[in-house]
Amino acid sequence: MRKKLATILVVDDQEEILFAAKMALKKHFETILTTSNPKTLYQLLAEHKPDVVLLDMNYRIGFEDGREGIHWLREISNLYPNTCVILMTAFGKIETAVEGIKIGAFDYMMKPWENTKLLDVVEKAVAESRRRQKKPIAFSGDKSYFIGTSAKIKQVYAVADKVAKTDANVLLLGENGTGKYVMAEYIHRHSLRKEQPFVHVDLGSLSDNLFESELFGYAKGAFTDAKSDTAGRFETAQGGTIFLDEIGNVPLHLQAKLLSVLQTKSVIRLGESKPRPLDVRIISATNVNIAEEVRHKNFREDLFYRINTMEITLPPLRERQSDILALAEFLLAEKSEKYNLHNLAFDSENLEWLERYPWPGNIREMENKIERAVILSDSGVISVSDLDIFDYQPEVSLDENRPISDLERQTIEKALAKHSGNISKTADELGLSRPALYRRMEKYNLGSK
Repeated sequence: MRKKLATILVVDDQEEILFAAKMALKKHFETILTTSNPKTLYQLLAEHKPDVVLLDMNYRIGFEDGREGIHWLREISNLYPNTCVILMTAFGKIETAVEGIKIGAFDYMMKPWENTKLLDVVEKAVAESRRRQKKPIAFSGDKSYFIGTSAKIKQVYAVADKVAKTDANVLLLGENGTGKYVMAEYIHRHSLRKEQPFVHVDLGSLSDNLFESELFGYAKGAFTDAKSDTAGRFETAQGGTIFLDEIGNVPLHLQAKLLSVLQTKSVIRLGESKPRPLDVRIISATNVNIAEEVRHKNFREDLFYRINTMEITLPPLRERQSDILALAEFLLAEKSEKYNLHNLAFDSENLEWLERYPWPGNIREMENKIERAVILSDSGVISVSDLDIFDYQPEVSLDENRPISDLERQTIEKALAKHSGNISKTADELGLSRPALYRRMEKYNLGSK
């Protein structure tokens, strides 16, 4: 078996781990480097420019919170953004590893590992490193965001640019899929805290019994499975921004606990009594009418005012019609890059259907449909039928003054677009013979593919 031309660096304070990793990897990759001292990383990175770094998260006895691993992950990502970092941890808590993924780690491995799993992850990381080297380096601070040119969205981003420069708490409102996460990240990346963590918490997915331990952390022994002191999401975001998504779904009895943290700017871990000071910027989001919830006593008024120093409402996509085609092109380019597929384009004859469709799921729906179309694409052209947006039936005016011929033309146009110009399928759907369909297409000057 021929070895892949790649350099892998393994960093761990246990010699047996270094030996096991080297034995597992050396048959598959050209160069395997190991070190037990993370302080030698700078020299090794400069000399060998490894494709992949397998990085342990803990190096000193008694310090098992993974902070050292996060520190070195940041250093590698900043200095060598083409290098993929795979985090390794022997402890059953994956919260810090997941935080590392958000910061920029490629993946994480639990120790002890299965060799087949290790090889699979490293091979994927090598492929990703090669992909990064073929394109200009895009640092996190230069991440591309689609803004658009519609008046409503330009006004939203103008407000976001102003509030980003402050530490004001922000409440993001809008329907599902309108881009609240993207807006929260945009505000963070344009703030003075941009070099510090951005921590996303989906409050709607947290059960009541996990709420405090996840957000506030816990001390060793605080409950049955508390094997070690663990920081919560607020502490993880120290110095940066915490994004409290779906805050409108938090039940009243837990809202009081959240309010206490915001008021005191401190957090008390479960099992402890001493407050830990916080320096965290709060961005919250919800798709519910939270002012209405306050009026109905379902959401605390004092918490509402704490999170709502500045309120930003994101418009639904149907109110940004002039942005639809440009957004679709942006997402197509993004997904094409993700799957290493090039020269993909939308069928120009069907672009109007992108604008006609109301996009009830907003940007998230468009992103999902485009990603699916990219994955399933058999050619360089993506038709509207590939996007699967024909379930929508546009309202047809029954105005008695409207010619029947207009309705017939519209029906034939829609069926042709749905079937990408396939005459047989279009005729079947319309209940016409092929010659009859051709005559109507000639009548209305409708070309076929």
